Amino acid sequence: MSPKQKQRFVLVSLLVVGLGTGIGLVLMALNENINLFFSPSQVVAGEVPAGQHFRIGGMVTEGSVEQVEGELTVRFALNDSVQEVLVEYNGILPDLFREGQGIVAEGKLDESGTFIAKQVLAKHDENYMPPEVEKALKESGSDYYNKEIKQ
Repeated sequence: MSPKQKQRFVLVSLLVVGLGTGIGLVLMALNENINLFFSPSQVVAGEVPAGQHFRIGGMVTEGSVEQVEGELTVRFALNDSVQEVLVEYNGILPDLFREGQGIVAEGKLDESGTFIAKQVLAKHDENYMPPEVEKALKESGSDYYNKEIKQ
C-alpha cells in the first residue's frame, strides 16, 4: 500500500468510527428519553419492564386519596375500571387533581408494586381526557368511558 492509500484508509476508518460513535450516542439518548405509557391493567399484568421509567394513566379511585400528615406525600389508587395501582407522590398536586379525575403520572414502580410518581398531570377541563387514558379506558371496556359517551 502506498502512503497515499494508507492516509485514505486511516481517514475513512476514522470517519466510520466517528459516525458509528455519533449514531450510538444518539440512540442511547433517545432510549433514555422514551416515556412509555401503560394502563393500570398492564402494570398489574407485569407488562412493565423492571426499573423502567414510564407514564401511567387512569382515574383516581373515589375515597383512595390520603395525605401523609405533616408531609407533602399523597397516596392514592389509580384505576382503569378493571385493575388498580397504588400511587405515591411527594409534592404539590395540580389544582385540578381530585377523586374521579383522569390523570397521567410519570415515575417508576418500587419493589412492592407501588408506583412512585415524580410528576402528576391532571386534565384541564371536564371535557378533556388525555389521549393515552382515553385509549386505555376504551380498551378495558370501562364503564366510565361508556358513561361519558352516552351523556
